[in-house]
Formats: sequence, structure tokens, C-alpha cells
Amino acid sequence: MLVAAAARQWNVAAAAVSVRDGVVSGGGKKATFGELAVAAGREAVPTEVKLKDPKDFVFIGRHVPRKDAKAKSNGSALFTADVKLPDMLTAVVAHPPRFGARVKSFDAQSASLPGVRYVIEVPNGVAVVATSFWAAKKGRDALKIEWDEASAAKFSSADILAEFKRLAGRPGIVARSEGDAAKAMASAVKTLDAAFEFPYLAHAAMEPMDCVVKLSATGCEIWNGAQSQTGDQIAVAQVVGLKPADVRINMLYSGGSFGRRANPAADYLVEAASIAQGLASAGKRDVPIKLVWTREDDMRAGYYRPAYYHTLKAGLDADGNVVAWQHRIVGQSILSGTAFEGAMVRNGVDATSVEGASSLPYAIPNLAVDLHSPAVGVPVLWWRSVGSTHTAYSTETFIDELAQAAGKDPVAFRRALLSKHPRHLGVLELAAREAGWGKPLAAGKAGEKRGRGVAVHESFNSYVAEVVEVTVKADRTFSVDRVVCAVDCGIAVNPDNVRAQMEGGIGFGLSAALYGAITLDNGAVQQSNFHDYPVLRIDAMPKVEVHIVPSTAKPTGVGEPATPVIAPALANALAAATGQRLRNLPLKLA
Repeated sequence: MLVAAAARQWNVAAAAVSVRDGVVSGGGKKATFGELAVAAGREAVPTEVKLKDPKDFVFIGRHVPRKDAKAKSNGSALFTADVKLPDMLTAVVAHPPRFGARVKSFDAQSASLPGVRYVIEVPNGVAVVATSFWAAKKGRDALKIEWDEASAAKFSSADILAEFKRLAGRPGIVARSEGDAAKAMASAVKTLDAAFEFPYLAHAAMEPMDCVVKLSATGCEIWNGAQSQTGDQIAVAQVVGLKPADVRINMLYSGGSFGRRANPAADYLVEAASIAQGLASAGKRDVPIKLVWTREDDMRAGYYRPAYYHTLKAGLDADGNVVAWQHRIVGQSILSGTAFEGAMVRNGVDATSVEGASSLPYAIPNLAVDLHSPAVGVPVLWWRSVGSTHTAYSTETFIDELAQAAGKDPVAFRRALLSKHPRHLGVLELAAREAGWGKPLAAGKAGEKRGRGVAVHESFNSYVAEVVEVTVKADRTFSVDRVVCAVDCGIAVNPDNVRAQMEGGIGFGLSAALYGAITLDNGAVQQSNFHDYPVLRIDAMPKVEVHIVPSTAKPTGVGEPATPVIAPALANALAAATGQRLRNLPLKLA
């Protein structure tokens, strides 16, 4: 379409137009993609496109150094926290101590400390606006607020779990049904069942939520790093009373997100826009506002990966074959009440709650998956790899238990069930081979036990298998020594980036598996910072080997698919070393 637009503008044949290094040339003229974009958008979309022959690829499949590496290394890369505009003020917000509470009243004078300029009520709290972050924070600390807690949550994590367990005792909405699982289960020679508990998780991005907003007579301008710019633009436009086209977003780097900066509610942007609108009402329309969340704000007033409770039951025949599988999931819907609900919640089933379970690849003739999606009142959001964060763990550790019950090797057991899923099978075989599966591990020190575990899972149309090696010490602490990862993501556009994303996803998933848990007491989050919500430190990061399956299939995701596989592979390795099956996260040996 770019070529067609250029040919039309320059009055030359399309065959005379060439494209190289982002520049379109022909007839002695040239233009960048950006310069031709509007005209190209008016061209007819071709019904067939001849793709470039792989032998002619210039960048695809080759190492391409990152353009941002130098700036991120020398500190010149611009993040929202770095933005400084003339006359800019900084805001922090006092959020309700419990979910569902609202502002009843506040004493603005109580925050009148040096540097504080304004105290403004916003939809979910009270903002203190000052000449610096520290002045704003000190003002917020001194601010006296009375909260209306008539509708506030008063429950604890234990209360939520008890309700989830109650719901798990009865059938949910069917997400997948094949054969007759109940009948096959009744005639099985051996049955196994298990229950799994998954806590709420914080995104814990290194850069907490922040945003710069400036209102003017002609529009609204934003500076921040985000994942969902169109939704943010629409949400901010509604707050400030403008058309979305009048809201300009300057995209910056973001110091991590993992889904948090792709919130359908655009919560922190709406908060910043509300503060700017409040200033405009006070006659200060052109004053830029930088909203800054502290780590404590991020941990206690943010959005979370939902808590879940799973029950699984399976039946084996006399030969150790899986003849029945029943899987029940209980947890909040991420999509309910969002713009995505109409497309991704079908017949009451939130696709993000059951993905990885309803798409289980194993050849089991009688299979049932159902779902309960209770409304809890805790704000929830997708978290890196979304539903697979919990479904991969329950299915892959339970498959390991079935293999043990059948007296079969975990890899061989999976292999037999994946004959119709060659891409799952391909990464499983590659990871097992490169990890030396079947060969004994080197012995540990006196009193130590060593184990190896495997898991395989598909998410974001990519297939990942991981083999984990662990050492368990006499005091029941353990180290994760080695992870061998195999990934099939179609064409590896940038192999170095694929490896980096696998390594990063493994580290992210391992951090949650070892430490991650947001807990509630009387409606309030108990954690506040990295001292009570630890993240993986570099000395605990294992050696990671990444092997990419050669492929000519279309390229797929690599930012998330490594994350859900590490926890079940680790749990299976710990079970191999100790015999103990861990069904609750984070992982801790008894």
C-alpha cells in the first residue's frame, strides 16, 4: 500500500518503486513510511501479498542490537519520572485504606505545609499538589481525612478463600466438555484429586504508576509510558470534557508494566486528569501536573492478579491411561465490567480465567472444565501471562502426579498424550534432550537432595517447555540451579530478543512462585513495599539456557509465555527431590 501510494503520487509504475531501510524510492523521488502513511491508508488493501523469500531477509532471524540499550545504560532514556516542564507541580493522592471506602470529608488546612499549593478531591481519594514530590508527600501525610466506610470491604484473604471453597463444592458454568467425565470417573481403576490455592499478586513494576498531564485552551497533553494508549486517550477525554482527538499522548519508556499499565479503567491517568481538571476549575488550566504513586500506593491501592482456587480430579485405567479429567476454577473475572466483556466473556465464561485449562492439549477422552466468577470487590487486572499464571500450574503439576500414579516417566507420560499436538511435543522433546532428561543429576553435598522437573504450556500462540533442576538442603530450603527452556514462537524475528524475553519471563515467574502473595485483613492490603512483598534478587536467579525451535510459521508472542511454565516445572522438581507435592503458592517446603 505504501508502494501503491508512492507510485500514484510520483506517476511511476509500482514495479519501479523500491523499499529499503524504511524509505520508499522511485522515479528519482523518495519518502519515508510516515510521509506516505495517510495516502497509503486510502489505497485498497491487497487480497494477496507475496511475502519476501526468507533467503532475502535483512534483519529477521539475525542479531540486531537494541536501539535503546545505550540510553538505558547511560541514564539518558526518558521515563515519566524524569519529565520536567516549566511551572510543573507534583501530586500524590491519599487513597482509601479499604477497598470500597469513599471520602466523607477532609481538612485541607491540615496539609498546609511548605510547598503545598492545592488539595483537591478526586474520584478515589484526595490529591495534595505541591512544588515537589517530597512536599506533596509530607502534605498528604499530614492531611486529615474522614472516610465513609459504609460500603467498604471488611473481609480477609481467609474469608475469600472460604467462599471460593464453598463455590467449588458445586458445578460452575461449563467452559469445556468432552465425553462423559463423571461416568468415566466412576469406572476408573484409580482416581486422584487435588486442590490448589493461588493468592492475589501485585505487578510490582520497578517504576510505580506516574503520569504528567497538562490542560490548555486547545486540548490536553500527556506524558507517560503505557500499554493501552487508545483506551487511556478515551478515558482522559471523558474526564476533561474533550474529544479523544484533542488528547495528545507522548509515549515514553515505562519502568515495567506486566499488564498494570494496560488498565481498561485507565485509573492513574484518570486520577491525573481529574487533578488537572481541578486546577483548571481553580483558574490554573495551563499548569502541568505530575502524578506520582509511591511504592506503598502501588502495592495497596492498585490492581492485582486475581486470587484463584482450583479443584482437579482425574481417573486412570488399568494401564495407567488418563480416562477422565474434571477441573473447576473459582476466581474473579478480569473482564467483567470492561469494554472487553462483550467479546471475551461468552455464556458467562471469562476467557482469561480458563485459558490453559479449557485449551488443555492432552488427549483425554472425557474432560470437563467449569468456572465460578464471584464478585469480590478487590480491583483485579491481567498480570503477565494472565490466566495461564494459574492454569499452567494446576494442570502441569497434576499431570506429574498422574504420571507418578501410573508409574511412568513424566516426559514419556506427556509425550503419549501429545501426539496430536506436535508443537507442544516439539518443545517438550527439545527441552528434555538439552537438559539431559533421564540421566542422573550430580550428587549434592551431604544432606542435600537434588531433583529435576518438567512442564510444557502454550500461551499467546507460543509453546514453551522448561526443565528445572533444584537442590534441597537439610533445613528444607532450596535453590533453583538450572532452567532449560525450549520455545516455539514461529519465526524468531530477533533471536536475541526471544532469549532475553524467555530469561526475563522465567525470572518474573520465579519471583512470584517463591515469594508473591498479596493478602488482605479487614479489607486492607497488608503488604506495602519490597520488604514484605519480596522480588527475586540476582543471587537467586538460576542459570537459564534458551533453545529456539527453527520455524517458518508466523511469529507469535515471547514477552509472556515463559512465565507460567517455571512454577510448575519447579514444583515438579521439588516433588522429585522430596516426594512432597506443593499445591499452594508461593512455594514452601514443609
